[in-house]
Amino acid sequence: MALAIDSLKTSFISPTPPLPLKPYKNLRSSQNPEKPRNLIIHCSIHPDPWSLSTGNRPKPISKNPKNPLSDDNARRIINAKARYLSVLRRNQGPQAQTPKWIRRTPEQMVQYLQDDRNGHLYGKHVVAAIRLVRSLSARPEGSYNMREVMGSFVAKLSFREMCVVLKEQRGWRQARDFFEWMKLQLSYQPSVIVYTILLRVYGQVGKIKLAEQAFLEMLEAGCEPDEVACGTMLCAYARWGRYKAMLSFYSAVQERGITPSIAVFNFMLSSLQKKSLHVKVKDLWREMVDKGVVPNNFTYTVVISSLVKEGLLEESFKTFNEMKNLGFVPEEVTYSLLISLSSKTGNQDEAIKLYEDMKSRGIVLSNYTCASLLTLYYKLGDYSKALSLFSEMEKNKIVADEVIYGLLIRIYGKLGLYEDAEKTFEETEHLGLLTDEKTYIAMAQVHLKSRNYKKALTIMELMRSRNIWFSRFSYIVLLQCYVMKEDLASAETTFQALSKTGLPDAGSCDDILNLYIKLDLLEKAEDFIFQIRKDQVKFDMELCKTVMKVYCKKGMLREAKQLIQEMVVNGLIKDSEFVQTLSMVMLEESGRPDYGDDTVVALNQIDTMALELMLRLYLTVGNAFKIEEILKMLLKAAGGLQVASQLISKFNREGDMSKAQSLNDQLVKLGCRAEDASIASLISLYGKQLKLKKAIEVFSAVEGSPTTGKLIYISMIDAYAKCGKAEEAYRLYEEVNDKGIEIGVVALSKVVHALANCGNESTKLHVLWKMICSLFDISMRVDGGRGKHQEAENVIRTSFQNGLELDTVAYNTFINATLEAGRLHFADSIYERMVSLRVAPSIQTYNIMISVYGRGRKLDKAVEMFNKARSSGVSLDEKTYTNLIGYYGKAGKSHEASLLFREMQEEGIKPGKVSYNIMINVYATAGLYHKAQQLFQAMLKNGCSPDSLTYLALIRAYTGSSKFSEAEETIMSMQNEGVPPSCVHLNQLLSALTKAGFTEEAERVYYKLLSAGLSPDVACYRTMLRGYLEYGHVEKGISFFEQIRESLEPDQFIMSSAVKFYKSASKERESEAILDSMKSLGIPFLKNLEAGSKTKTL
Repeated sequence: MALAIDSLKTSFISPTPPLPLKPYKNLRSSQNPEKPRNLIIHCSIHPDPWSLSTGNRPKPISKNPKNPLSDDNARRIINAKARYLSVLRRNQGPQAQTPKWIRRTPEQMVQYLQDDRNGHLYGKHVVAAIRLVRSLSARPEGSYNMREVMGSFVAKLSFREMCVVLKEQRGWRQARDFFEWMKLQLSYQPSVIVYTILLRVYGQVGKIKLAEQAFLEMLEAGCEPDEVACGTMLCAYARWGRYKAMLSFYSAVQERGITPSIAVFNFMLSSLQKKSLHVKVKDLWREMVDKGVVPNNFTYTVVISSLVKEGLLEESFKTFNEMKNLGFVPEEVTYSLLISLSSKTGNQDEAIKLYEDMKSRGIVLSNYTCASLLTLYYKLGDYSKALSLFSEMEKNKIVADEVIYGLLIRIYGKLGLYEDAEKTFEETEHLGLLTDEKTYIAMAQVHLKSRNYKKALTIMELMRSRNIWFSRFSYIVLLQCYVMKEDLASAETTFQALSKTGLPDAGSCDDILNLYIKLDLLEKAEDFIFQIRKDQVKFDMELCKTVMKVYCKKGMLREAKQLIQEMVVNGLIKDSEFVQTLSMVMLEESGRPDYGDDTVVALNQIDTMALELMLRLYLTVGNAFKIEEILKMLLKAAGGLQVASQLISKFNREGDMSKAQSLNDQLVKLGCRAEDASIASLISLYGKQLKLKKAIEVFSAVEGSPTTGKLIYISMIDAYAKCGKAEEAYRLYEEVNDKGIEIGVVALSKVVHALANCGNESTKLHVLWKMICSLFDISMRVDGGRGKHQEAENVIRTSFQNGLELDTVAYNTFINATLEAGRLHFADSIYERMVSLRVAPSIQTYNIMISVYGRGRKLDKAVEMFNKARSSGVSLDEKTYTNLIGYYGKAGKSHEASLLFREMQEEGIKPGKVSYNIMINVYATAGLYHKAQQLFQAMLKNGCSPDSLTYLALIRAYTGSSKFSEAEETIMSMQNEGVPPSCVHLNQLLSALTKAGFTEEAERVYYKLLSAGLSPDVACYRTMLRGYLEYGHVEKGISFFEQIRESLEPDQFIMSSAVKFYKSASKERESEAILDSMKSLGIPFLKNLEAGSKTKTL
C-alpha cells in the first residue's frame, strides 16, 4: 500500500511500466532493456527534467532546435534521469557509481554558471522562488497579489523552472495563485505536465471541484490528457471516496483508449473495497486483467480480500494460486482471510494447509489469524492443537487480544479446566482487555458448565455494573443462570426481557419450562405452553419433548394429540423416532401418516422415552387398556423393562405411589418383575409414609424369589425401622444374615439405630425429658421395655466377627447405640477398634466419645478427646465445645467451662441457643446467678431468642441463690416474651420456696399462676403437699388435697401424705378410706413420712 501511495505522489513522472504482453508504444526501440522498470521516487525533490544524465543531448524530432520538445520526449528525459539518480542512491558504498562528466555546449556552460547551481538540483533563483511562494501560506487569502510578489521573477524563470516551483508547493491556494501568475508569463505554454502537477496538488487535499475545473481547462487549452493526467485524476477520486465519480471518469478514460497504470488501478480497487463494493472490485479486476495490466502484490491482496468477503471460496483460491505462481509472496492478511473463509465454509483441511504454508514461509501470524485458527480447532474439538498454537504465540511474542483470550476461556471450559479458565479471565481483566460482552459470556458459560451458578451470576452482574450492553445472547445465558439457581421470579423477569428483543428461542423456552416442571408448577407450565404456541415459537425436538412431558404429567390427552399432529404436519415425523412412536401410539389408523418402507424399518426401533411418556399419560387418565398395550410394546423393545422400572422409581421420587403401584401390578400381571432398585424404592416410599402394610405386600410378592436382591431386603429393613418395628427389622436382618447376604454398613447402622432407640421416638415428651436430663444432670434410666440394647449389641458383635469393613458413620452409630444403652466400656472398646483399624474419626466421633467419657465421670479423658479432636485438624463445631462445657459444669468446674465458652467465641463460632442454655445452667449450678444474668442479657443482645429451657436455667440460678422474687419475675416475663411457662418452671420455684420454709409464698405463687391460666401437674401437687407436710401445716394440707383429689390420678406420695394429714387431724375415718383405696389399687403406703419433720429440726 505504501509503495502505491508513494508512486502516486509522483504520478506525473512515473510512466506506465512496460508490459511483457503489451509493450508501451512510445518507448524508443533503442532503449536499454536492462534498465529497471517502474522505479519509485520517495523524495519531494526531483532531478532537472530537461537534462540527460548521460550528458548526450537527445536527437530532436525536428532539426530546428527552436522547436520545443514534445510532451512524450520530455517525459522520456525525466524518466531516464529519475532512473539514473535512483540507481545512484541505491548503490552508495565501495562500488558507488559516479556520474560521467557531462559534455555541455558553450551555451549550456554559460547558463550553468549563471544559474550558480554549484552541484545543486536547482538554481538559486528557482529555490528562492519556491521559498517565496511557500511563505505566502502564512498570510490570509486575499492579503497578497501574486503579480506583485513575483514581480522580481518576471522573465527570469523558464517554463520548466516555473513547473518546478509549482510542483514544490505544499498549499493548494499558493499552487492555484502561482499557476494563475504562471499563465501570464511569456515563457508559459499550455502543457499536460503543468496541469498534471496542479491536479496532483488539488487531489492531495481533496479539492475535487478545483481539480475538475483544472481538467476541463486543460481540455479547453487543447492539451490532450495522457495516462498520467488521467491516472492522477482517478487517484484523487479514489483517495477521497468519490467512487461514483471515479467510475464515471474511468469510463471516459476507457473511451479515449487510455489504460491507467497498475498504481492507479490499485488506488481504485482499494477505494472500492473500503466502501465494501466487493462486486465492483471483482468487475474492475477482470477489466484490468483483460487489458493486460500486470498486477502486483498489492493488487492481489486487495482483490483476494474482496473475493473472500463476498464468500467466493473457489475464485479466491484460484486467484491466490495464480498470485503464488507469478512469484508473489502473499501477505499475512491474505492467508488470514482465506483461513477464516475456509473455517466458516467447513473446509477445515484447506485452512490447516494454509497455516502450514505460512509456517513454511516463515510468516508470523497476526492476532486475527490466530483467532481464526483457534476458532477452527475449537469447532473441531482439537483442543491440544489449540493450546499448542497458543504456546507458539507466546514463543513468537504475538500479543493475544481479547478475542483470543475469550477462545482460550471456552477451550479450558470444554476441557473441564475451570480454574485455568478463571485465571485467563482474570489475566484479561488485569491487562485491561476486558471490554467485549462475548468474553464475559464465555466465562459465565464455563461457570454454568461447572454447575457454579453463583460465579456465573457474579460475572453477569459485573457486566451490568460496567454498563456493558446486554445482547439477546446475554439474556439467554442469564436465564440459564437463574434456571440453575431455581430463582423463578428472576428467571421470569429475564425471560420477559429476552422476549422484548424478539421471539424467544426454543432453547430458552425449554429452560424455563423445565424449571416449572422441577418446581412442580404444572399450572404455570401449562399457561406458558399456551402462550408460546400462541406466539408461534418455532419448536425444536427438545422443546417438543418437554411440552409433551407436561401434557403427560397433567393428563392432557387432547392437547398431546394436537401437538403430535402438528409435529407430523411440520415434517418432524421423518427424522424423529420419538415423534414416530408417539404418533403410532396416540393417533388412530386414519390419522397416522403414510410411512414409507424406510420408515417402517425405522419403527422397529421404538423410542422408549416416548413410550414412557405415554405410560405416564394413560396412567394419569386411567386408561387401563392403553396402559397394557403400551407396556407390551415397551417390553418388546430393547431395554423396555428397565425403562418401566425407572418409571416406577420416578413415580416414587415424585411421591405418586398410586401410579407406581399400578405400574408394578401391571408388570406382575404380564409375568414380569420390575428391577430390584424400583421395587426397593417403592418399599422405601411406603416406609417413609409409615404405610408398613403396603410395604409388606410389595415385599411379600418377591420375597420367595431366588432372584430377590439385597436392595429389596435393605429397603424392607429400613421400612420396619422407620415404622418403629425394630424387632421385625432385627428378625429380617438375622434371616438375611443366615442366607449369607451382606446388606452393607448403611443398612447395618439403621438396624442398630432402630434397636437402640426402640420405643424412644414415639413421644415428644421423651425427647424433651432427654434434653432436660442432659441439661440438669439428671440420671436417665432406660426401662426394660425400651431399647433392644442386647439385640443391638449382638448385631455389632456379629459384624465384628464377620470382618465387615465398617466406615466412620457405622462406627459412630455403634458407639452412640452403646452410649444410649449405658455400655460405656463397650463404647470405648469400639472406638479403640476403630482407631486400630485406621478408620478416620469424624467430628461426630469425637463428640460421642466426649459424651461417653463425660457420662462415665472421666472428665480427664473427655478433655483429652477434645484436645485430640483439636489437634487432628478436624474443624471443631459448636456441639463439641458445648458438650465439654456441659461436663465441666456437671463436675463443678465453672471457671474452666467459662474459659472454654470464651475460646469458642474467639474461634469465630457464634454460640447458639443450646450453648447459652448450658452455660447459664453451669453458672446456676455454681450459684453464680449474676453471671447467669449477664450471660442472659448478652444472649438477647446477640439476637439469640431464649426458649423455655433458657428461662428454666435462669430460674434455677435465681432459686439456687435464694433470689425468689427475681425467679418469680422471670416466670411472669416469659408470657410477655411469647414463651408460655410450664409446670417445670413453676415447680422449680415452688420447690425452692417450700424447702426454704416459705410455704405461704409458695402458696401465693401457686394460686397467682393458677389464676394466670397455668395448669399444675402432679409434680407441683407433690411439691406443695411436701411443703405443708414437712412444716406441719395440716389443715392447709388437707384443704389442698381435697381441692385436687377430683382431678388427680392415683399417686403414691400424694395419697400417703393425705393419710398422714388426716391422722394428724384425728380424722381416722378419712385416712382409713384412703388406705383402703391404696390397697385396692396395689399402691404401697410410704411409712417414713412425718408431719412437721422440718419444724422439729428447727
